[in-house]
Amino acid sequence: MPVQVRELVQGDYADWLPLWAGYNAFYGRQGDTELPGEITRTTWQRFFDPGAPVFALVAEEAGQLVGLAHYLFHPTTTQVAYTCYLNDLYTEPSRRGRGVGRALIESVCARAKVAGAERVYWQTHESNAAGRALYGQVARFEGFIVYEREVSSTWVRT
Repeated sequence: MPVQVRELVQGDYADWLPLWAGYNAFYGRQGDTELPGEITRTTWQRFFDPGAPVFALVAEEAGQLVGLAHYLFHPTTTQVAYTCYLNDLYTEPSRRGRGVGRALIESVCARAKVAGAERVYWQTHESNAAGRALYGQVARFEGFIVYEREVSSTWVRT
């Protein structure tokens, strides 16, 4: 049965949660570095808050959730239209290489187009070779390098 991509619904929580945990574990957020439960609960609630610009899709095969995509819209200084940030993308490991990630990306792009966004962008870790192989087929790598800083920390320029 081919993968079906659909919007997340409230009844998906129990099946979404292991995918969310798998996504976070892939990026090293497990055990001592696991996200606090408050972040997971707040993230879940935002998907259903009409005032929050955060959205979620899931990929389903034979009645089982096998992937997720979380995205949001925001203004930018380089274009008039809003842009779409694909914040999280994850495919259950046993389903990788079967078109799940591609289907999720294409669904996010379709929704972005309907919303009037002119661009969808995302980031991944340089070690994500499988993901980068797919991303190179469906998008352009523009060469940007991402820096981040927690604003609660002290930063001293050296």
